[in-house]
Amino acid sequence: MAKLDLDWLGVFVEVYKTQSVSRAAQHLGMEQASASIALAKLRRHFDDPLFTRTSQGMEPTPRAQSIYPDLSEALARIAKARGTHQAFVPADAQREFRICMTDIGEIVMLPRLINHLQQTAPGVVLDADTIGPDSRRRLESGDMDLAVGFTPDLEAGFYQQALFEQDFVCLASSQHPRIRATLDRAAFSGEGHIVVSTSGTGHSIVDKVLARHKIERRIVLRVSSFLGLARIVAQTELLVTVPRLLGKALASQEQVQLLEPPVPLPNYKVKQHWHERFNADVGNMWLRKTLAELFSGYDQAAPEA
Repeated sequence: MAKLDLDWLGVFVEVYKTQSVSRAAQHLGMEQASASIALAKLRRHFDDPLFTRTSQGMEPTPRAQSIYPDLSEALARIAKARGTHQAFVPADAQREFRICMTDIGEIVMLPRLINHLQQTAPGVVLDADTIGPDSRRRLESGDMDLAVGFTPDLEAGFYQQALFEQDFVCLASSQHPRIRATLDRAAFSGEGHIVVSTSGTGHSIVDKVLARHKIERRIVLRVSSFLGLARIVAQTELLVTVPRLLGKALASQEQVQLLEPPVPLPNYKVKQHWHERFNADVGNMWLRKTLAELFSGYDQAAPEA
């Protein structure tokens, strides 16, 4: 083969970044079969497999690793010479984006985001997954496009943008026999509590502040998710401490009351995080811009959805 097709090189770069032929095809707006054909031609041209399938995705061979910097730079230079990047047109886009977020984000943010996308980008599909210990790797590989939430584990090594600020409130059943409208230290310590054990998020700051004030929680129940909290609180005498926007959403679902905690708890910032490899991806840029427009300044007075 005497020459290389630019489309083939685009497939190579996207497979290298995403470790997936299907994801590369989505990013390039082409059929997966066409991407596979281009990859096959590249393999013949370079006389090398270039990528091997593993449990982590399509891993580059040493040959692919050696040529990637030059090919990626060449494509970037050609795009610059053309004076434009391939545009992302939301109304016409047929692309799936993967976002990892806390279940708090699913309750508070997803309804508003989905309603907006149905109006502006009806062909876009969202795949929402839970933030966890593997979120860093998945952002690096391109398996996830964005991580959204309060995730200190992703502060280093990733681009980030603050969306809005949150603080904490306590929830109790509206029919609680002892709690009415206010919550002092004695009542807080005397009642049983629910604690949500989340991985990859920073909600342990509540424990640290309470310990500093020498306030103990009598933990009765540990759960792995925020999703069932409203029903549990409404039907028991247990208390739980949650982010304020989540508390408002849960109070609209069940008979629970919002209470200010007995000591001030710290505010925190909900951010979106992405890897530098996808910083210039037009689709990723559009998604980040959309989230920023929808949720920047989405504060305690914002509507629940």
